[in-house]
Amino acid sequence: MAISPQARERISIVEADITTLEVDAIVNAANSSLLGGGGVDGAIHRKAGPDLVAECRMLQGCATGNAKLTKGYRLPAKFIIHAVGPKWNGGTGGERAKLASCYRRSLEIARAHGIQTIAFPGISTGIYSYPVREAYDTAIATIAEELDAHPAPAQVILCTYDALATFIATAAMADA
Repeated sequence: MAISPQARERISIVEADITTLEVDAIVNAANSSLLGGGGVDGAIHRKAGPDLVAECRMLQGCATGNAKLTKGYRLPAKFIIHAVGPKWNGGTGGERAKLASCYRRSLEIARAHGIQTIAFPGISTGIYSYPVREAYDTAIATIAEELDAHPAPAQVILCTYDALATFIATAAMADA
């Protein structure tokens, strides 16, 4: 499915440390406890500071495929949307639908809170071992579908962490 020119112009790919982006919200590739972990999750928790984990404790976790909102604390972003992606099990356990749900739920939360600029990491592509190209194909298709249906958020950033991820995300976007 080709994405519309309108959706395409609202999606950008940026290679950066997601914790440095000056956007309304960043998305955290969280685990179900929401209490921090490795990779992007750990980096976000460290940079946001101890108040983040205190707020996350009150949220009592989050199911795979869902997302929850917190303040951004010490981050430049005003909000953090914690999305719990699926662990890759060969693609036979409904992983694609759960990953798409992470992006959809994050964008629903963004709209509900007036968030106009949002940055996503490659959800589930780290320790959860989701194949990077397949993850970006799912992310782009889901985000584009949401952007075609809604005027907000105005800008979505796919934040990549290194040159290889940037190359893969750029190729997925070009093929979409």
